[in-house]
Amino acid sequence: MRYAIQWLRSLVFVGQVYFMMLPVALIFLPWALFSRAGAIRACHAWVDWVRWSARWMVGIRTEVRGTPPTDEVLIAAKHQSFLDIIMIYSAVPAGKFIMKKELLRAPILGQYAKMIGCVPVDRGKRTQAIQQMVRDVKAGDAAPGQLIIYPQGTRIAPGVKAPYKVGAGVLYTELGQDCVPVACNVGLFWPKRGIMRTPGTAVVEFLPRITAGKPVAEFMQELEQVVETRSNELMAEAGFDPSA
Repeated sequence: MRYAIQWLRSLVFVGQVYFMMLPVALIFLPWALFSRAGAIRACHAWVDWVRWSARWMVGIRTEVRGTPPTDEVLIAAKHQSFLDIIMIYSAVPAGKFIMKKELLRAPILGQYAKMIGCVPVDRGKRTQAIQQMVRDVKAGDAAPGQLIIYPQGTRIAPGVKAPYKVGAGVLYTELGQDCVPVACNVGLFWPKRGIMRTPGTAVVEFLPRITAGKPVAEFMQELEQVVETRSNELMAEAGFDPSA
């Protein structure tokens, strides 16, 4: 019975999360059409709503640890579910994601993603897309802010191992910016698929910077080590054994 009630609460929660995109998008649209600041404010309003409603509707408390960057940096994050996207974006002033090109076709989400400066990537042409993005940034065409990439390329369920792709290293080298790694345990409470949401404390943690200028291989090794180690510690803290 308890499971059934939580599942129903989760269903209502998920439905309202996506429904709320529409009124928020419409309220901010006149501002967002003429100003990136308006689009950013709209997105912050929505992610703040999701974090607030998650707590009282399904019992997910969201905690951001560490120091979120406010300058021009590369953020390389662990990706377990939609919740880490929401929490990371809510914590930084002008986040912009490297995202699947297909998401541009999503109603509301796709339009606002373009307005806040997200960079669409063709999964089959990732290297070319990253190279184009680097050229745009150097030419001053890309919107300023915190560029967020998921080095594993997709959502990875807790306890599952997946390689880190070199795209993050290419960006780190070509942009010449510091990188802020991000660890999380959010997949324990908000899974990559399905309706059920589990009560608990979902944590996203901004880790110490990796300063610019390291060789790609060294950077990739350090990035994977710090993100995976800390993510495993956060999952263990929540009662999950990632090695099981």
